[in-house]
Amino acid sequence: MHKSKAVIARNRGERVEEVEILVPEPGPNEALIKIKACGVCHTDLHYREGAINNEFPFLLGHEAAGYVEEIGEGVTNVTVGDFVIIAWRSPCGRCRSCLKGKPWYCFDSRNAVQNMSLEDGSTLSPALGIGAFSELTLVDAGQAIKVDAAVNSNTASLLGCGVMAGLGAAINTGSIGMGDSVAVFGCGGVGNAAIVGSKLAGAQKIIAVDIDDQKLEWAMEFGATHTVNSRSTDPVDFIRSVTDGNGTNVTIEAVGNPKTYEQAFYARDHAGVLVLVGVPDPTMRIELPLIEVFGRGGSLKSSWYGDCLPSRDFPKFIDLHLDGRINLDKFVTETISMSEVETAFEKMEAGKVLRSVVVFE
Repeated sequence: MHKSKAVIARNRGERVEEVEILVPEPGPNEALIKIKACGVCHTDLHYREGAINNEFPFLLGHEAAGYVEEIGEGVTNVTVGDFVIIAWRSPCGRCRSCLKGKPWYCFDSRNAVQNMSLEDGSTLSPALGIGAFSELTLVDAGQAIKVDAAVNSNTASLLGCGVMAGLGAAINTGSIGMGDSVAVFGCGGVGNAAIVGSKLAGAQKIIAVDIDDQKLEWAMEFGATHTVNSRSTDPVDFIRSVTDGNGTNVTIEAVGNPKTYEQAFYARDHAGVLVLVGVPDPTMRIELPLIEVFGRGGSLKSSWYGDCLPSRDFPKFIDLHLDGRINLDKFVTETISMSEVETAFEKMEAGKVLRSVVVFE
């Protein structure tokens, strides 16, 4: 049994705490990971607020990279000392989706079997089956994806969730092609990653939509060709004005809000694709005229984790970054210690950062 300093959410809505936890030795098909960096994602705040479920206390953190410290029996995909990004999807290989050749939709994704706990024995619920605001964490070995160790660990960590979600929404789900036009609604970490992915895929026009001028400035740095502040300008009208009155081939909604979803729906060209990658509140509802859904054609898609296959996509995008074809370093706004997670939540809600990253020695 290992002791590890970690950040937990003990009760709904309470400030997070820095505590010491107990992490088991890895059992069969498990891996113990020494965390080097972990991004502060909005999903962690959702856990703290009880918006995911009520299985407190939570061990927060899931956008992480580090080194394999120990492996359990039967582990063959990684060895001790490998640099890895932790994925929150580890396809089982046996469910109906995996057997159909679509493991990115796995219905039985694997996590560590053993539980991490507080020193009093209370079982911790690790965020997205990871729990990486911790010096050490225990995961299913399939969640540990080996990548080139030359990458900065702070940058690599973000590919574990938000950056991958955005890249995948554009490339995997949206299937953006050379010369396409794209509109991205919401230019935080996920939305700007969708802009990077759109540019990489060969999009000719990339229109960024947000209510924050700072985020729109970031969007231009990531590759947007046009921006529109939807507080002051109708985004659908603007998008049509710069696409010959047609709308875009693909719209990506990275907010998770009924209003922006509706805007993205109407901003598409005839038979265009709408990709929802923003995570909505469970209480939210949308209402669209069914004749418009029928008459406009195209498709309305949801992008889960960027429809990624981590074992395929993580190494690919890290290599593209190291080759200089995309720049993922710009997603790291600041590096912080575990004691600053609560402040990072506040900055995130205020739109002051793309990502704060907790770094470990």
